[in-house]
Amino acid sequence: MKITKAIIPAAGLGTRVLPASKSVPKEMLNIVDKPAIQYLVEEAAAAGITDILVITNRGKGVIEDHFDHSFELEKNLEGNPAKAQLLESIKRVADLANISYIRQKETKGLAHALYCARAFAGNDPVAVLYGDDVVINEKNPAIGQLCEAYEKYGKTVVGVQSVTADKIGLYCSLGVTPIKGESRVMNCHKIIEKPKPEEVMSLFAILGRVVMGPEMFPLIEQGLENTPEGKELYLTDIFSDLGREGRLLAYDFEGSRYDMGNKLGIMKANCEVALSHPEIGEDFKAYLKELVKTF
Repeated sequence: MKITKAIIPAAGLGTRVLPASKSVPKEMLNIVDKPAIQYLVEEAAAAGITDILVITNRGKGVIEDHFDHSFELEKNLEGNPAKAQLLESIKRVADLANISYIRQKETKGLAHALYCARAFAGNDPVAVLYGDDVVINEKNPAIGQLCEAYEKYGKTVVGVQSVTADKIGLYCSLGVTPIKGESRVMNCHKIIEKPKPEEVMSLFAILGRVVMGPEMFPLIEQGLENTPEGKELYLTDIFSDLGREGRLLAYDFEGSRYDMGNKLGIMKANCEVALSHPEIGEDFKAYLKELVKTF
């Protein structure tokens, strides 16, 4: 079935990018001229998703403001031909999708955040775009690639990319086997969170994109019930259970992925997006060429 719903978990505290995230949600930190979360919403909309639930917490109301109409600002820009393109761009933001919001009242991790969205998902498959991960592929949005795999096979799909051997211990490692006739879709039978070197099965790691079948929510509920107080249920544990039962796929998605949860990721995103920006790209490239001469 066609996937039309998406969840964006955006309730994290953003401690890795303090002090910038002290009063501004990390999801609202900009990449050139748009906040990071707008790239996620645009990606979902480009993949045909019409309904999006953003999971927030206290202090993130500015996200709601960004995706609402700003009538005073629009009125100020109206009637000025020089501002017509700018006016259209801010109106478009409010019309990208039907966006709703729910708060995760306690910071209990990703699995708990997604469980808060169970009523929104209902019995439908749902796309998940992690709030920290911006993936840019203008021709073929990453979440759309996963949606196609789900629609073909009817199994939960985790989006993966290969990371370097020295970084895999920061993520998770997947045990995968190829599927005949597929170049990017694999069966996933095991996942180890933050593996030790001897536990690494592959350099594939889950990087911010998932399509979940409706079977995920009862499994998350059961996992939460069995998790001791003060401990966090890892979503990868649920995925690993599915994998052992032959009900999980991994998709090696195409796209440039940026980790907006750390300072270097933010700078890489801004630099690379700026280089291809229609307004400033050429000037920025010239600036960088001069800058590197000083090193």
